[in-house]
Amino acid sequence: AAAMTEIALAQVAGGRENRPAMLGVVDRMAKEAATAGASLICFPEQFVTGWSPKIPNEAGEPLGGPLTTTFGEIAEKNGIAIVGSIIETGQGDRPKNTVVVLGPDGDILATYAKIHLFSPGREDCNYTAGDHIATFVVDGTTFGLAVCYDLRFPELFRIYALAGVECVLVPAAWPCCRIHHWEILLPARALENRYYVAGVNTAQGPDGTYCGRSLATDPDGTVIARGGEGEELLMARIDPTKVHESRLSLPSLSDRKSDLYQRLLSKL
Repeated sequence: AAAMTEIALAQVAGGRENRPAMLGVVDRMAKEAATAGASLICFPEQFVTGWSPKIPNEAGEPLGGPLTTTFGEIAEKNGIAIVGSIIETGQGDRPKNTVVVLGPDGDILATYAKIHLFSPGREDCNYTAGDHIATFVVDGTTFGLAVCYDLRFPELFRIYALAGVECVLVPAAWPCCRIHHWEILLPARALENRYYVAGVNTAQGPDGTYCGRSLATDPDGTVIARGGEGEELLMARIDPTKVHESRLSLPSLSDRKSDLYQRLLSKL
């Protein structure tokens, strides 16, 4: 049987006053996760600066800039893949809200720019939307990436299922006032696509906007790891075999009618 892949979800509060303090947290948690046997650690959306729809371009950096480089050094030092988050500049006037994955050798494994920008907060007025999915393999498991508001768009998650992904990671800054939606959508996305979904949310900070509740769910929509409100490191075990077994036992993906859907859409 295929081996299990242990992952760690780093539920941290974003935007500490200084970057070195935040990177110290990354180092500490990466070390703790690696010691506990994790092959990958995922951090929340824009956790170094704290998510804001209005971050000016100066706060950003190109891929391979100081933040990415530091993530890579921490990944290599601890022998663990790191899923981090940056404000990516360098193409056009507006930055991208980008997830960057560093392998245990410190090299960039994948990058994903948030496709659905949060228009209610006017994120779409200040950022450029991504237009690519991203998949990568760590320890034999195929991962995909989505960010926060992306969770409300089942189309993206369906594309990941068709791309052969076994676990989608969702770094987020999902506010407490809508945490109920988060707790419904993560298991729903897992269940309808028959794969694992792991959402890593921002921990509670002084302003009370966020309240954690990170969670990982298996292909049956059963929650296998759940966080509280404060800072913590959650462990979850991904079993690729379970993805394939769940698809055989209830083959909803193979019963899709994509040609019909296209015809119905074209008639609207």
